[in-house]
Amino acid sequence: MDIHEYQAKEILSGYGVKIAEGGLAYSPEDAVQRARDIGGHIWAVKAQIHSGARGKAGGIKICKTHDEVADAAEYLLGRRLVTHQTGPAGKVCGRLYIEAGTDIAKEMYFCLLVDRSSERIVMVGSAQGGMEIEELAVNNPEAITKIYIEPAVGLLDFQAREMAFALGIDSEAMSHAVKLIRGCYRALRELDCSMLEINPLVMTGSGELLALDAKMGFDDNALFRQTKISELRDKTQEDPREMAAADRGLSYVGLDGDIGCMINGAGLAMATMDMIKLAGGEPANFLDVGGGASAERTEKAFRLVLADKNVKAMLVNIFAGINRCDWIAEGVVHAVKKIDMQIPLIVRLSGTNVEEGRKIIAESGLPIITADTLAEAAEKAVQARNEQVAKEAAAQEN
Repeated sequence: MDIHEYQAKEILSGYGVKIAEGGLAYSPEDAVQRARDIGGHIWAVKAQIHSGARGKAGGIKICKTHDEVADAAEYLLGRRLVTHQTGPAGKVCGRLYIEAGTDIAKEMYFCLLVDRSSERIVMVGSAQGGMEIEELAVNNPEAITKIYIEPAVGLLDFQAREMAFALGIDSEAMSHAVKLIRGCYRALRELDCSMLEINPLVMTGSGELLALDAKMGFDDNALFRQTKISELRDKTQEDPREMAAADRGLSYVGLDGDIGCMINGAGLAMATMDMIKLAGGEPANFLDVGGGASAERTEKAFRLVLADKNVKAMLVNIFAGINRCDWIAEGVVHAVKKIDMQIPLIVRLSGTNVEEGRKIIAESGLPIITADTLAEAAEKAVQARNEQVAKEAAAQEN
């Protein structure tokens, strides 16, 4: 789960990280009032979306008058910003963060994240901040320092100092840098954070260290014990299909294809998507209904897949171990009758009570296409998708 910049800064400020004065705005009038409250003669008007590279997308405006603040707010609110992280669909800006201008003497990059490959927390830093770390990693990898932290031991003082030196912090600001780094690490550990990034971390002309931008991502599986963090979730910034699935206890990831998938088991789901691509198609989603695919749960999964208007065919692939094929078949028949599907449905069942399950589908009288193997199911799904596309194209011509 991601949160907005202003939310991340509010959290970090509670852990001793200094931030510039700022305020939230939902309208041009709000933005001007926040600028007046802050005072000064220069402000940054920042679009609040769950994405980096907002500046390149025009999502950050530097303003020197209240009129400029109002104009910037008018321009950004409701605008769909497209970055390399959002994809072509972009994300709509519904709120702004108005921040006091900062006298920047030096920009740095700092990040903490969970590194699964090493089973440790890695601290990443560079004296070259204010740019995308991906570009820096390609163009100048030597400028990036990585320090691995053993979770059982925690962040040690010498590691914090080593990172501060790597950031180019001088001796006068060393104690402040160590305090900031330790505060960030405590936030990461205590809040079940999977990623914490400050880019840029700046040294001001007066020698202060400020987090000028901040991103935090949290482990969804830990939200049950992080209720205050869970309340920060902005569902308007997330895929509505994925949010609907999460609210119904289903594991769903939306993709760009047009063959909908309903599968039990994450491994089988990934294998099914691979087979669809191998057969020449593109999956529209990853959907794992889990082991308890009751009739009600199956109907919810059907509705979720079919809510995507790009779906031209649907493939149900079930290997019943914990579950039973006859239960799944009853759920599929119930769902199809209740929903009145208008696209082809391909069902492949295997495992416990498979013969009974196939019999239920065969005797249902519904136009369900069946398959015995995964490869056959994928091929039939792609073929049915192609026929459906041709059918819709012909209907439009007529």
